Amino acid sequence: MSETRKGRLRAFFQSEFFYNFRRSPAAVAGALIVVLVLLVALIGPYFTVQDPYNMAELQLSDAYKPPFWMEGGDPKFLLGTDQQGRDMVSAIVYGSQVSLVIGLLGTLMASAIGIVLGLASGYFGGKVDALIMRIADVQLSFPSMLIALFLMSILGRSVANILLSLMLVGWVRYARTVRGETLSVKRNEYIEAAHVIGLPNWRILFRHVLPNVFASIVVLSTMQVGGFILTEATLSFLGLGVPISRPSLGMLCNNGFTVLYSGLWWVSILPGLYIMIIVFGINLLGDFLRDEMNPKLK
Repeated sequence: MSETRKGRLRAFFQSEFFYNFRRSPAAVAGALIVVLVLLVALIGPYFTVQDPYNMAELQLSDAYKPPFWMEGGDPKFLLGTDQQGRDMVSAIVYGSQVSLVIGLLGTLMASAIGIVLGLASGYFGGKVDALIMRIADVQLSFPSMLIALFLMSILGRSVANILLSLMLVGWVRYARTVRGETLSVKRNEYIEAAHVIGLPNWRILFRHVLPNVFASIVVLSTMQVGGFILTEATLSFLGLGVPISRPSLGMLCNNGFTVLYSGLWWVSILPGLYIMIIVFGINLLGDFLRDEMNPKLK
């Protein structure tokens, strides 16, 4: 590691941000949850007892086995099995991969569109601002879930269509946030100086305005990931999400819902609890970032 990188790491560990992070139990807990969830998604498949979506590895004789601590449980299947004999631990691990990828990619796509439109709206103003904000106002007049359900019913079930729907649903929050920050930043003297020396607008936007609104984008993105995971889970639960061949946590909840009141609670409840843990950890971390990156809250 070069001396420059060592110096940056040393400066980070000695910074006020890291000091406040260490002193915040909620932030530490949120970070630990997020790291553990990512590790489970990345390396978990190497330790599962089966590939739950490889039919050759499933046995119908293993269907609806309860968790190991209940009567009739099998230590091989720690959290029981579903109607097809899928190990619930394996299904949750594989399902979390799809849910996290959709949450992260959906946030990235929505933020990219929203940032560009928000910068253009706040920087140029006039008719550009009016057009973009009126479109945003119209979209905000409808519930986001209703828009996502409408889009998925038209586009059909696929991961690509879910990402497209999340992008079209989520860009508005970024655009409005970035627009407000841009309106404030563009009044600064260094922006006026950049105009005077003849820098092109795109360079001013992405080299001088964007870095100054980046903190708000990071905070919003952190919260948006959890929201998109919940949206994907809801769509999959309602049968409008990922296809059957691509597992997700929402689909696992849907698979067990029909037998929830038959005493087979683990098939639906356990994936639902895992969704809750993921979103809870992301929100804890997001709350800390919001407090640290917003100078008005200090």
